[in-house]
Amino acid sequence: MRLSKIDEENQRQLTRQREFRAAADVIVSAFVAFSEVAAIAASGSVAVPLWKEVPRFREFRREGIEVWHECGDLDLVVWLDSLDRLGEMRRTRELALRAAFEAGTGPSITGHQADVFLLEPTSDRYLGRLCSYNECPKGKRDCLVPGCGAIAFNKVVAGFVPRADLLAAARQSKLYERKTGILKSALDLPGPQ
Repeated sequence: MRLSKIDEENQRQLTRQREFRAAADVIVSAFVAFSEVAAIAASGSVAVPLWKEVPRFREFRREGIEVWHECGDLDLVVWLDSLDRLGEMRRTRELALRAAFEAGTGPSITGHQADVFLLEPTSDRYLGRLCSYNECPKGKRDCLVPGCGAIAFNKVVAGFVPRADLLAAARQSKLYERKTGILKSALDLPGPQ
């Protein structure tokens, strides 16, 4: 395989992570308007420096060529005092991402590419995820999971239990705290060495 193809793939993965980080900043800026938001952090592969691995792409996998890890989505952790306005938060996320893209200040990322994990501020207890559907319940297969939509727009994922690394990464990459305000841009999170 040509080195230019490997370099191109590595650059694509770095650009994708940067786009998700820019989307995180857009969402954080929109969510700070909600008084119930106690803190927001990035998590997952958007929050940490990318690492090299043999990817799922056949051409690289077949030859055992390592490239930067693929960021598939944006994981945000949001600590909330109340789940009463999840529908408004969902809509705000969608509108903020669209407005930033249309203004040329944000990436082409949509709300369903941003997983928002909801936690209780005092205990870090997992509460669910912010749903991406525009109505609740939407009548989709996801909506049939027991407990999903019991609180409007609080998505329950069957069998999901948050792993410890969700919080570990989030503690290292807090972007906003109510008492302090915006702490940093997701674009300032560490990149690969």
